[in-house]
Amino acid sequence: MNTSSIWLLLIGATILSYVIQAMLKSRFAKYSKVGINLSGAEVARRMLAENGIHDVQVTCIPGTLTDHYNPQTKTVNLSESVYSQRSIAAAAVAAHECGHVIQHATGYLPLKLRSALVPAVSFSSNIVQWVLLLGVLLINITPALLWLGIILFALTTIFSVVTLPVEVNASHRAIKWLESTGISTYETKPMAVDALKWAAYTYVIAAVSSLATLLYYISMAERR
Repeated sequence: MNTSSIWLLLIGATILSYVIQAMLKSRFAKYSKVGINLSGAEVARRMLAENGIHDVQVTCIPGTLTDHYNPQTKTVNLSESVYSQRSIAAAAVAAHECGHVIQHATGYLPLKLRSALVPAVSFSSNIVQWVLLLGVLLINITPALLWLGIILFALTTIFSVVTLPVEVNASHRAIKWLESTGISTYETKPMAVDALKWAAYTYVIAAVSSLATLLYYISMAERR
Protein backbone atom coordinates (compact mmCIF):
# COMPACT_ATOMS: atom_id res chain seq x y z
CA MET A 1 0.00 0.00 0.00
CA ASN A 2 1.49 3.36 -1.05
CA THR A 3 1.59 6.50 1.09
CA SER A 4 -1.31 8.22 -0.65
CA SER A 5 -3.54 5.20 -0.09
CA ILE A 6 -2.58 5.12 3.59
CA TRP A 7 -3.39 8.82 3.96
CA LEU A 8 -6.80 8.27 2.34
CA LEU A 9 -7.43 5.40 4.75
CA LEU A 10 -6.45 7.58 7.72
CA ILE A 11 -8.66 10.46 6.61
CA GLY A 12 -11.57 8.13 5.90
CA ALA A 13 -11.18 6.44 9.28
CA THR A 14 -11.13 9.80 11.06
CA ILE A 15 -14.30 10.96 9.33
CA LEU A 16 -16.02 7.63 9.98
CA SER A 17 -15.03 7.82 13.65
CA TYR A 18 -16.94 11.09 14.07
CA VAL A 19 -19.93 9.71 12.17
CA ILE A 20 -20.04 6.52 14.23
CA GLN A 21 -19.76 8.41 17.52
CA ALA A 22 -22.61 10.68 16.46
CA MET A 23 -24.76 7.71 15.41
CA LEU A 24 -24.02 5.88 18.67
CA LYS A 25 -25.10 8.85 20.77
CA SER A 26 -28.18 9.31 18.58
CA ARG A 27 -29.21 5.65 18.86
CA PHE A 28 -28.64 5.58 22.61
CA ALA A 29 -30.73 8.73 23.07
CA LYS A 30 -33.49 7.27 20.90
CA TYR A 31 -33.64 3.89 22.61
CA SER A 32 -33.32 5.48 26.04
CA LYS A 33 -36.90 6.65 25.54
CA VAL A 34 -38.17 3.08 25.18
CA GLY A 35 -39.04 2.04 28.71
CA ILE A 36 -38.79 -1.38 30.41
CA ASN A 37 -39.46 -2.52 33.98
CA LEU A 38 -35.85 -2.85 35.13
CA SER A 39 -33.05 -0.31 35.52
CA GLY A 40 -29.60 -0.94 34.08
CA ALA A 41 -28.29 -1.78 37.55
CA GLU A 42 -31.09 -4.29 38.14
CA VAL A 43 -30.47 -5.90 34.76
CA ALA A 44 -26.76 -6.24 35.55
CA ARG A 45 -27.32 -7.75 38.99
CA ARG A 46 -29.90 -10.20 37.67
CA MET A 47 -27.69 -11.32 34.78
CA LEU A 48 -24.74 -11.88 37.11
CA ALA A 49 -26.86 -13.81 39.62
CA GLU A 50 -28.44 -16.02 36.96
CA ASN A 51 -24.97 -16.92 35.71
CA GLY A 52 -23.80 -17.87 39.20
CA ILE A 53 -21.56 -14.84 39.67
CA HIS A 54 -21.88 -13.32 43.15
CA ASP A 55 -18.49 -11.69 43.76
CA VAL A 56 -18.84 -8.82 41.26
CA GLN A 57 -20.30 -5.50 42.37
CA VAL A 58 -22.38 -3.16 40.20
CA THR A 59 -21.46 0.48 40.73
CA CYS A 60 -22.43 3.88 39.33
CA ILE A 61 -19.79 6.17 37.80
CA PRO A 62 -19.94 9.68 36.31
CA GLY A 63 -20.11 10.35 32.59
CA THR A 64 -22.03 9.20 29.54
CA LEU A 65 -21.27 5.85 27.89
CA THR A 66 -18.33 5.38 30.26
CA ASP A 67 -19.56 1.89 31.16
CA HIS A 68 -16.93 -0.81 31.63
CA TYR A 69 -16.03 -3.94 33.55
CA ASN A 70 -12.91 -3.86 35.71
CA PRO A 71 -11.67 -7.42 36.39
CA GLN A 72 -9.08 -6.20 38.92
CA THR A 73 -11.66 -4.65 41.24
CA LYS A 74 -14.41 -7.04 40.12
CA THR A 75 -16.85 -4.23 39.42
CA VAL A 76 -19.30 -3.55 36.63
CA ASN A 77 -19.14 0.23 36.40
CA LEU A 78 -22.24 1.73 34.82
CA SER A 79 -22.58 5.37 33.81
CA GLU A 80 -25.26 7.41 35.57
CA SER A 81 -27.64 7.28 32.61
CA VAL A 82 -27.37 3.49 32.39
CA TYR A 83 -27.31 2.65 36.10
CA SER A 84 -30.67 4.16 37.02
CA GLN A 85 -32.45 4.35 33.69
CA ARG A 86 -35.26 1.89 32.87
CA SER A 87 -34.85 1.62 29.12
CA ILE A 88 -33.89 -0.94 26.51
CA ALA A 89 -30.73 1.07 25.79
CA ALA A 90 -29.63 0.91 29.44
CA ALA A 91 -30.47 -2.80 29.58
CA ALA A 92 -28.39 -3.52 26.47
CA VAL A 93 -25.34 -1.67 27.77
CA ALA A 94 -25.59 -3.22 31.25
CA ALA A 95 -25.97 -6.73 29.82
CA HIS A 96 -23.02 -6.13 27.47
CA GLU A 97 -20.74 -5.25 30.38
CA CYS A 98 -21.94 -8.35 32.24
CA GLY A 99 -21.07 -10.29 29.10
CA HIS A 100 -17.44 -9.36 29.82
CA VAL A 101 -17.82 -10.64 33.39
CA ILE A 102 -19.03 -13.99 32.07
CA GLN A 103 -16.15 -14.08 29.59
CA HIS A 104 -13.77 -13.58 32.49
CA ALA A 105 -15.46 -16.23 34.61
CA THR A 106 -15.43 -18.82 31.81
CA GLY A 107 -11.88 -18.10 30.61
CA TYR A 108 -12.87 -16.77 27.19
CA LEU A 109 -9.64 -17.04 25.16
CA PRO A 110 -9.63 -13.68 23.32
CA LEU A 111 -10.27 -11.90 26.63
CA LYS A 112 -7.38 -13.78 28.24
CA LEU A 113 -5.16 -12.75 25.32
CA ARG A 114 -6.23 -9.11 25.61
CA SER A 115 -5.61 -9.16 29.36
CA ALA A 116 -2.14 -10.61 28.78
CA LEU A 117 -1.36 -7.70 26.45
CA VAL A 118 -2.44 -5.02 28.94
CA PRO A 119 0.91 -4.63 30.81
CA ALA A 120 2.91 -4.35 27.55
CA VAL A 121 0.39 -1.97 25.99
CA SER A 122 0.26 0.18 29.12
CA PHE A 123 4.05 0.48 29.07
CA SER A 124 4.31 1.19 25.34
CA SER A 125 1.50 3.76 25.35
CA ASN A 126 3.45 5.90 27.83
CA ILE A 127 6.53 6.22 25.63
CA VAL A 128 5.53 5.32 22.06
CA GLN A 129 4.74 8.89 20.95
CA TRP A 130 8.12 10.16 22.14
CA VAL A 131 10.00 7.24 20.57
CA LEU A 132 8.19 7.77 17.24
CA LEU A 133 8.82 11.52 17.35
CA LEU A 134 12.52 11.06 18.02
CA GLY A 135 12.62 8.29 15.43
CA VAL A 136 11.21 10.60 12.76
CA LEU A 137 13.53 13.50 13.72
CA LEU A 138 16.62 11.29 13.85
CA ILE A 139 15.70 8.92 11.06
CA ASN A 140 18.84 9.64 9.05
CA ILE A 141 21.06 9.18 12.09
CA THR A 142 19.47 6.28 14.00
CA PRO A 143 16.81 4.61 11.83
CA ALA A 144 16.56 1.78 14.38
CA LEU A 145 14.84 4.19 16.77
CA LEU A 146 11.89 4.60 14.41
CA TRP A 147 11.60 0.84 14.05
CA LEU A 148 11.55 0.55 17.84
CA GLY A 149 8.64 3.01 17.90
CA ILE A 150 6.90 0.98 15.20
CA ILE A 151 7.23 -2.19 17.28
CA LEU A 152 5.80 -0.42 20.33
CA PHE A 153 2.93 1.01 18.29
CA ALA A 154 2.26 -2.42 16.79
CA LEU A 155 1.41 -3.65 20.29
CA THR A 156 -1.47 -1.15 20.49
CA THR A 157 -2.64 -2.20 17.03
CA ILE A 158 -2.66 -5.87 18.02
CA PHE A 159 -4.55 -4.92 21.18
CA SER A 160 -7.18 -3.08 19.11
CA VAL A 161 -7.63 -6.06 16.79
CA VAL A 162 -7.87 -8.57 19.66
CA THR A 163 -10.49 -6.34 21.30
CA LEU A 164 -12.91 -6.80 18.39
CA PRO A 165 -13.97 -10.43 19.06
CA VAL A 166 -14.13 -9.67 22.80
CA GLU A 167 -16.64 -6.86 22.26
CA VAL A 168 -18.70 -8.70 19.64
CA ASN A 169 -18.95 -11.81 21.82
CA ALA A 170 -20.03 -9.76 24.85
CA SER A 171 -22.81 -8.23 22.77
CA HIS A 172 -23.94 -11.64 21.55
CA ARG A 173 -24.10 -12.90 25.13
CA ALA A 174 -26.07 -9.81 26.14
CA ILE A 175 -28.65 -10.09 23.36
CA LYS A 176 -29.12 -13.82 23.92
CA TRP A 177 -29.67 -13.37 27.66
CA LEU A 178 -32.01 -10.38 27.27
CA GLU A 179 -34.13 -12.38 24.85
CA SER A 180 -34.16 -15.56 26.95
CA THR A 181 -35.33 -13.67 30.03
CA GLY A 182 -38.00 -11.73 28.19
CA ILE A 183 -36.42 -8.40 29.10
CA SER A 184 -36.14 -7.69 25.40
CA THR A 185 -39.23 -8.44 23.35
CA TYR A 186 -39.98 -8.88 19.68
CA GLU A 187 -40.27 -5.10 19.42
CA THR A 188 -37.28 -4.10 21.56
CA LYS A 189 -34.70 -6.74 20.60
CA PRO A 190 -33.82 -5.00 17.29
CA MET A 191 -33.27 -1.79 19.28
CA ALA A 192 -30.83 -3.51 21.64
CA VAL A 193 -29.03 -5.12 18.70
CA ASP A 194 -28.79 -1.79 16.88
CA ALA A 195 -27.44 0.08 19.92
CA LEU A 196 -24.73 -2.51 20.56
CA LYS A 197 -23.92 -2.69 16.84
CA TRP A 198 -22.98 0.99 16.74
CA ALA A 199 -20.95 0.57 19.92
CA ALA A 200 -19.04 -2.27 18.22
CA TYR A 201 -18.35 -0.06 15.21
CA THR A 202 -16.32 2.28 17.43
CA TYR A 203 -13.90 -0.57 18.11
CA VAL A 204 -13.75 -1.52 14.44
CA ILE A 205 -12.84 2.00 13.36
CA ALA A 206 -10.29 2.28 16.18
CA ALA A 207 -8.58 -0.88 14.92
CA VAL A 208 -8.61 0.39 11.32
CA SER A 209 -7.17 3.76 12.37
CA SER A 210 -4.44 2.08 14.39
CA LEU A 211 -3.56 -0.23 11.51
CA ALA A 212 -3.46 2.66 9.02
CA THR A 213 -1.17 4.65 11.34
CA LEU A 214 1.10 1.65 11.76
CA LEU A 215 1.33 1.23 7.97
CA TYR A 216 2.17 4.92 7.60
CA TYR A 217 5.14 4.68 9.98
CA ILE A 218 6.32 1.45 8.32
CA SER A 219 6.22 3.11 4.88
CA MET A 220 8.17 6.08 6.26
CA ALA A 221 10.83 3.80 7.68
CA GLU A 222 11.11 1.80 4.47
CA ARG A 223 11.51 4.95 2.35
CA ARG A 224 14.54 5.89 4.44
